[in-house]
Amino acid sequence: MKPMPLIFAATCDIAGKVRGKAFPADQLDRRLSRGVGWVPTNVQINCFDGIGDSPFGSLGDLLLVPDPACEVKVGFEGGATEHFMLGDIVTLEGDPWAFCTRQLLREALARLHRLSGAHLVSAFEHEFQLRGTGLPNEGFGRNAFERQRVFLESLMGTLKAAGLTPDSIMKEYGPNQFEVVVAPGTGVKSADDAVILRELTRSAAQHAGEAATFAPILDTASVGNGVHIHLSFRDDTGTPLTYDENGACGMSGLTDAFAAGVLKYMPAILALTAPSVVSYERLTPHRWSAAYNNLGFRDREASLRVCPVTSREPASVAKQFNIEYRAADAAACPHLALAAVVHAGCQGIEEELRAPPATEDDLSLLSPGELAARGFTRLPETLEAALDAFTGSDTVTGWFPEQFADVYRSHKESEIAHIADLDTAGKCAAYADTY
Repeated sequence: MKPMPLIFAATCDIAGKVRGKAFPADQLDRRLSRGVGWVPTNVQINCFDGIGDSPFGSLGDLLLVPDPACEVKVGFEGGATEHFMLGDIVTLEGDPWAFCTRQLLREALARLHRLSGAHLVSAFEHEFQLRGTGLPNEGFGRNAFERQRVFLESLMGTLKAAGLTPDSIMKEYGPNQFEVVVAPGTGVKSADDAVILRELTRSAAQHAGEAATFAPILDTASVGNGVHIHLSFRDDTGTPLTYDENGACGMSGLTDAFAAGVLKYMPAILALTAPSVVSYERLTPHRWSAAYNNLGFRDREASLRVCPVTSREPASVAKQFNIEYRAADAAACPHLALAAVVHAGCQGIEEELRAPPATEDDLSLLSPGELAARGFTRLPETLEAALDAFTGSDTVTGWFPEQFADVYRSHKESEIAHIADLDTAGKCAAYADTY
């Protein structure tokens, strides 16, 4: 019997998981217009396959419509082929569904353009680990890199074959930890690319006899795996809008106001950008992650960082200049995380905020009173606290559709309950298995 080629229509949901339904490849033209059936309550499937309380119950029907711009068809050694397409969730009438994560990002990007005339250019840096101990004492080491060269070259080739533009890959500091970077994308594309990168990393690892995980942290005695979101702006003609040589840290007025909004609302969006229970084991001082809502100038301990550039020529500086959101990890859906950051930045533009001076000292040495006097706060230290900050802000919840905050909180509470009886090591292991 001859196998029937299948295409997997996929969505990255609010759990950061890629789910969907496959259809015969010879039906592609029809599925591009009619999609495949989907169910509203699927939004409440958490990362452990529990289902949170849902306002939808067993009612309702939706369509998951594949997007030809997000088609991935790649081959692996031995003849295996993977073929999937990211898509949009719509109503039976063809209207965008309120909880589709790609639609949520589109709405945030439209708000940015409406307020400033700017288009967002962004890129996601990912850290991941291969399961197992790996070689000891090999932070950034060539030996550990060479041990995995076959897998790493396969991964970079697979990403290129999928239409992404590989930038770099390296052995990171942690045990069996690597960092992979692809080129920036405009608008929704960067989040689409982030989803594709994660899926193909896991696939390439599997075909190499390895197992990759993007879990936020595997061992609290070691390092975590972060996602760093780089952000810059261009106008309708492609002219860079992010840099001003006379601005604070080189930021233009637009960048300054955007950064100020992100910093002000960071405690309330953290539940969307670092949304696992163990995310908060990583977001602690001295982990080179993010623990306070501070701006740093080339400081990898800051939650929002002004990145260095490699040119002194003004036009090149303007093209390279970007800021980096560091309080994120791969338990988050890239579309939802980016939407939250963009909305926070837009709020800063609307409120005409100014970013505080970049910090150069160790904020962990300051008391809560000293932090407050300088306009800083310790970011939420648990997922429960982060959810309280999110649902407690009428401004932040107002960026999203009606019911979204309640649905999201219910979703996350079901996740918290699923692992409530595990110790910290057990929780880390549970997330390592699912991400």
